Amino acid sequence: MQSESLMPGVYIVGAGPGDPDLLTVKAQKLLAVADAILFADSLVPEQILQGVRADAEIIQTADKTLEEIVPLMVERVREGKSVVRLHSGDPCLYGAVGEQMQALASAGIPFEVIPGISAFQLAAAKLKIELTVPGIVQTIILTRISGRTEVPQREELASLAAHQASLCLYLSARHIEVAQTKLMEHYPSDLPVAICYRLGWPDEKVLLVPLDKMAVVTRENNLIRTTMYVISPALGQNVEGRSRLYHPEHDRLFRH
Repeated sequence: MQSESLMPGVYIVGAGPGDPDLLTVKAQKLLAVADAILFADSLVPEQILQGVRADAEIIQTADKTLEEIVPLMVERVREGKSVVRLHSGDPCLYGAVGEQMQALASAGIPFEVIPGISAFQLAAAKLKIELTVPGIVQTIILTRISGRTEVPQREELASLAAHQASLCLYLSARHIEVAQTKLMEHYPSDLPVAICYRLGWPDEKVLLVPLDKMAVVTRENNLIRTTMYVISPALGQNVEGRSRLYHPEHDRLFRH
């Protein structure tokens, strides 16, 4: 991908959790040639920007509203420039990109979305677990507890916890006491829970604690932002489960 061949437009790029090595190849290529890069500096570490053009315009957006951000992108595209809108994780998860895409479409600005690795995927990798263990758990729920952004009643945390699935809890550290109480209605109090802070950042923390200690450990470590929790039977002791895919008795197209 050469700079002169990159069409003017907005490229909404998932930066992943924070580790530059976890950027997709396409994300790296776009960052290397973009004329302007708008990034949420409170959520995306500056190390993600290594390798960008020396003359690229870098715009921090943590202190800006949608009404300020969209005109910046529109103006540059109309000047014939390429713009990367850099989001943490994957744009489709709690990325607040829906309203940006609607605004760009209304302004007639072409845009493309490039997915990124989400924190729940890196968490599983760090924990060296499979979130879908045969015979134990086959569902992953990505959710949050109600805060300033309300969660629909039908998605209330206690009702989701009733499934006892692998539950990845985003954006909930400020309300972790309430979350813990709701989770303990359905999960065992001694179930190991992973508290994952700033995954992929230089100061990341991954703490494994019993569910009934989740809130107190969060407070003791002063974890308020950029924290995700993994609550899953896959984290239990002596978890055993074998996939049918590689079982000798399982017939499949390429093995007879």
